[in-house]
Amino acid sequence: MPTIAKDIPLNEITLRRYERPYELEGRELVKKLCLSVGLLQPGDSRDSIVDVLSVLLDAKKQKLSLDAKEIETRVVSMRKKQNLPLKGIAPSNIRRQIKRLRDFFFVEKQNNKYRIAEFEQLSTLFERKVEKYYLALILERVREYFKTIDKFNDGHRLS
Repeated sequence: MPTIAKDIPLNEITLRRYERPYELEGRELVKKLCLSVGLLQPGDSRDSIVDVLSVLLDAKKQKLSLDAKEIETRVVSMRKKQNLPLKGIAPSNIRRQIKRLRDFFFVEKQNNKYRIAEFEQLSTLFERKVEKYYLALILERVREYFKTIDKFNDGHRLS
């Protein structure tokens, strides 16, 4: 049987458009942001990334960097306070969520502690690192595919 190659993307991003956030605050606002940028999937019951980001945003107010254990402790406390199920709070999952936030350029690591990158505003991080860098690279490559198909299709059939 022939081997089928898997198409593995070099980068990917999911963006979703929701209603304006005027009536949202606190955890619900952070949750909608995570849904908007693809860090959380609609209907996903394992939403600990929302709490990890919330904890780091709270720490940013005091310009605090936290290690993974401190983040975990604060996530558990936050979930208990809000009467949320203690799902997805295993240390390994907390570290995985931190890594996802790092991969999205929202969080950085210094001396085994994590913080919102340079204690910057999330909107600024998104604009500088996601829009102008990450998304720009993805769009550039997608445009290459469009141009190549247009060039190929002008002289040949695709099928």
